[in-house]
Amino acid sequence: MSAIVLWFVAVSFLPRSRAVPSGDAVVLREFICDSMPTPQCHASTIAESHGRLVAAWFGGEYEHHPGVGIWVSQRTEGGWTKPVEVANGVQSDGTRFPCWNPVLFQPRQGPLMLFYKAGASPSAWWGMLMTSDDGGEHWSSPRRLPGGVIGPVKNKPVECGDGLLVCPSSTEDHGWEVWCETTGDGGVTWKVTGPLNDTAAIQAIQPTFVRGKDGEIIALGRTKQQKMFFMRSSDCGSSWSPMRLVDVPNPNSGIDAAGLCDGRILLVYNHATGSAEHWDAGRDVIDVAMSSDGIHWSKELELEREAGKEFSYPAVIQTSDGLVHITYTWKRTKIRHVILNPSSIGSIPLVKRKT
Repeated sequence: MSAIVLWFVAVSFLPRSRAVPSGDAVVLREFICDSMPTPQCHASTIAESHGRLVAAWFGGEYEHHPGVGIWVSQRTEGGWTKPVEVANGVQSDGTRFPCWNPVLFQPRQGPLMLFYKAGASPSAWWGMLMTSDDGGEHWSSPRRLPGGVIGPVKNKPVECGDGLLVCPSSTEDHGWEVWCETTGDGGVTWKVTGPLNDTAAIQAIQPTFVRGKDGEIIALGRTKQQKMFFMRSSDCGSSWSPMRLVDVPNPNSGIDAAGLCDGRILLVYNHATGSAEHWDAGRDVIDVAMSSDGIHWSKELELEREAGKEFSYPAVIQTSDGLVHITYTWKRTKIRHVILNPSSIGSIPLVKRKT
């Protein structure tokens, strides 16, 4: 499909969005909701299900507040629907905990999955799962994942050929540790592998898993070492290469990546270094980079830059029409949605990805 056709399709289904010419990489840029239902929102996720986009995030008074819940919106021909709170952290005794980091994922077979976390803090939270059979309009009752299983902690799983979901996870209760969690039955039973890093060398959390051009799974993620980490697995997450740092700056902030159908990997991240004194340092710019191997990267686009503001925690997918959809936190008050035409980005040679 040509770049012009892709641009026309995207514009047709997003009449309220601001479009740019088809020759540009950025096709559309919009907010999911101009007036959010909560004072703050953060940690968005996006998926394609039943032929439309679904987005989710956590929202409330502020991060850590017990009233924070999980909110969902779908994109229809009329634009994004009014956000609805679909989950909260209310317990059977009436105690309420904040919710965190939703992750949407649509397997090849079965319902749309919504993973999220509940608990007083990341060092004490637990994993939860809901499902939807109709693309996010209606949801099952939430159920708690088995003890010791967090589920995908920030970013979407990778699905192997046999339907095995390989989930990028991490914990913070005994240092920053990266884990791999797999399930072959829709989240009922799990295998946990890890930790996958030596915290004395690299303190890392919130991995993103993507398919490499040879069918391997590549892991990238956030560290306290001012650079992004890299690992790979050639056996659907059963074993991993040693974690190493690559020459991509990371200000101790979440990233996400997508393996594109042309063989490249697209990364959304904060191209900056951080500060021990200020947790949000480096989050005032958010960028897009491309790679053919997950190790060597070329910065291609700057999506936002405004001193002292926060643009963070991106999520990225490539939809069935070939376009790339990105969501991220915009100044903690809104969720930005950006559509890219990947054929207009970068000069890295295309390599057909193995399925």
